[in-house]
Amino acid sequence: MDNIIKIALAVTLAVWVAGCNNLAGLNAEKKNIERQIIESPDKSLKVSLSLDESGRAFYSISRNGEQVLLPSQLGVELNSQAFTDGLTITDVDAGKVSENYTLLHGKQRDINYIANEKIYTVKNKQGDKLTIAFRVSNDGVAFQYRFPNSAKQSLAVKKEITSFAFEQTTKAWLQPIAVAQTGWANTNPSYEEHYQMNIPVGTVSPSPAGWVFPALFKANKHWLLITEAGMNGDYHASRLHAESPNGEYSLGIPMAAEVFEQDGNKGALLAQSNTAFHSPWRVILVGGLDTIIASTLGTDLADPAIAKMDFVKPGTASWSWALLKDESVNYETSLEFIDYAAEMGWAYTLVDADWDRRIGYERTAQLAAYAQSKNVGLLVWYNSSGDWNTTEYSPKSTLLDRDKRRAEFARVQNMGVKGVKIDFFPGDGKSVMAYYNDLAKDAADYNLLVNYHGSSLPRGLHRTYPNIMTMESVHGFEMITFMQPSADKAATHMAMLPFTRNAFDPMDFTPTTFSDIPNIERRTSNGFELALPVLFLSGLQHIAETAEGMATNAPDYVKAYMRDIPVLWDESKLIDGMPGEHVVIARKHGERWFVAGINATNEAINLEMNFDFALGKKGKLITDSNKSTKGVESFTSQTITATKNNALTVKANGGFVIVFN
Repeated sequence: MDNIIKIALAVTLAVWVAGCNNLAGLNAEKKNIERQIIESPDKSLKVSLSLDESGRAFYSISRNGEQVLLPSQLGVELNSQAFTDGLTITDVDAGKVSENYTLLHGKQRDINYIANEKIYTVKNKQGDKLTIAFRVSNDGVAFQYRFPNSAKQSLAVKKEITSFAFEQTTKAWLQPIAVAQTGWANTNPSYEEHYQMNIPVGTVSPSPAGWVFPALFKANKHWLLITEAGMNGDYHASRLHAESPNGEYSLGIPMAAEVFEQDGNKGALLAQSNTAFHSPWRVILVGGLDTIIASTLGTDLADPAIAKMDFVKPGTASWSWALLKDESVNYETSLEFIDYAAEMGWAYTLVDADWDRRIGYERTAQLAAYAQSKNVGLLVWYNSSGDWNTTEYSPKSTLLDRDKRRAEFARVQNMGVKGVKIDFFPGDGKSVMAYYNDLAKDAADYNLLVNYHGSSLPRGLHRTYPNIMTMESVHGFEMITFMQPSADKAATHMAMLPFTRNAFDPMDFTPTTFSDIPNIERRTSNGFELALPVLFLSGLQHIAETAEGMATNAPDYVKAYMRDIPVLWDESKLIDGMPGEHVVIARKHGERWFVAGINATNEAINLEMNFDFALGKKGKLITDSNKSTKGVESFTSQTITATKNNALTVKANGGFVIVFN
């Protein structure tokens, strides 16, 4: 009897074990559906996508086996559809992305983007579908929401619940965004605040409007730079919420006033459509600081160029307004700055605000003809705004209506003008993003270059529209000329920008003066200023220094250097640096390497730099003189040879440049 019982128990146990194994198999299969892995081509980055018991979607990121982004939320709420919980994955489509493209200006000319891609179709409880596309490259992660809208409903985005969650030991480098309709003449927001540096995650923004992109984080030894790309005008721009409890940052939306307005009619604030549409890519670069300087992820994920645009010629520009302000916008001074550009071999001269009233269309056409005779292109300023601010500078309101805008662009093209600087945009709403796109498209039809000021972040637009040469979107040089506190922070601020604002997108900081700034005590040395046109990327590099200042303060070898700085590079690499403290970057153009460095600290630093990319080549070093002097004697120059351990002492708030031929 005991044996029979034992046999029965054994059979029962075997059946139970088999059942458990089958159940485990079913659970594993279910888990496989609900938890997905996407890896980078080199396997260094791994993204995990999962659904919890409530059907909420989460993703996390690890690098070299170490988690760098904690489980963070995915989801969107629309006016009639919610993809926030109750989700199931119904389909997964895996593939690879390999794309070659060329930029006409920026950190790298020829680019090959390679990534692994998985496209997930998810369904909510009501049966509505949403597609979430993930791409993972060796330098970062990107994802995009796609709304198929097969029923052609009137869909409108209410909010995204997308988040970015960090360990609380993580540090952040973040720029607050100003409240809309504040500041001078109600021109905020324009991305012109200072970054807060090395702050704990969870720090509340001083502005209720939140934090702008790009947002920089350091999680242990890993750096993450968060931004967005692919802004085709169908979607609003985003930012991070002001509050980030427990280190989790959620995606924010523009404020109500951040819309395009014409004749009292306000455009859309948030994305809406009766057909299929998609969000911009949410971009998370992951790596070292060297990854940030080398990466092209912000353009890799932008839409391809709408046209070839052979008329686009990047270059350096002279600009009277930087130091001389409004009174310099006159015919005679403009002639002088055209001559200055010609003498320096620069491609352009910018004539700023109120040229239509101070000089007039007819005489501006004469300036354009004179500039052309000197092989210099003329650029002119426009006010973008209608009723959304109280600015009075002109030409104003001529670009709002498309027919009038195209007529104006045709007029200035016929005058011989090569490009337009357009200022004072109202923010990040969907209608404003469409305005940026529309302006660029129309300008391209008339072979006009475009420079946006008082503007939002470019978000890769210069790839889509090669005639978008640069955008301000920065607390730039003009602010230093306005306020001593800006001058006091200038060095650390500028040492931040290559790692944040200028990492992917062109930036019209308008750098470099060797002269005194009226009513301002400059804190940066001449060597520091000399380094900026290589450190800062811009398709139009407007130099603040005047002809008189260049003649007085720059020795011949500095003038020769300033005549020949490229704005299009073949390769960029970080030599040394720490955001807000110091940065040394090498950029290649043809067979030459340009190396530029700045020290933003109040103490001299000793650098040991590896120049193995130019090993054995001779180079000319220009840096600050050890003497406390002004004018041409503030510089010193010597020949050096590239080695794997070049030592250099850089003065406090000083800088240097080297050209290896």
